Amino acid sequence: MFQLQEKAQAEVEIRKSRFIGIVLPVASRDEALRELAGIRARWPGPDARHYCAVLLCAGDSMLDDDGEPSGTAAKPMYNVLQHKRLTNVLAVVVRYFGGIKLGAGGLVRAYTQAVNAALAEAALTPVSRTCLRRLAVDFSGEARLRHACQEAGLAVVDQQYADRVWLTVELPEADVDARLAELADRMAGALEVAAPDG
Repeated sequence: MFQLQEKAQAEVEIRKSRFIGIVLPVASRDEALRELAGIRARWPGPDARHYCAVLLCAGDSMLDDDGEPSGTAAKPMYNVLQHKRLTNVLAVVVRYFGGIKLGAGGLVRAYTQAVNAALAEAALTPVSRTCLRRLAVDFSGEARLRHACQEAGLAVVDQQYADRVWLTVELPEADVDARLAELADRMAGALEVAAPDG
């Protein structure tokens, strides 16, 4: 999976219609709707006829043809984002109608081209999935565990103090077992790992 480093845009002209493709990183549907409102304000009607949008974000999605025939705008835009394996992204294509109808196939190609053109201007960053694990040590081992996590590039996102110290650590999902084994070695076995849902 990949995500955008920052907003990017490009414009294509097809048979006198202008298609402005915009892609930007977003963290939620609310943020995406605010960005879409800003785009509508920046490229106002009546000449801008359509603001087709696709959102792919943390278990949330949105496909909006905004008045274009069903399946001719948002779906091809979505297909481009899926093919590029993007997440946390809002893609918008603003269409200025040039007076010549493009037909369904022409619209699919135009919206696909506009998103691809915007993505050609974008910088992408790989996203690795992470998971959380609760790790327990005696109070005397807390500083050593925190240091081991820091050296391994692992973030401590929470701590709880009870009969022992419980640190919640964010680990890369791909090699979670290896990372936990490495921490256990560094702690000379004096480390308890809670069950994933515990």
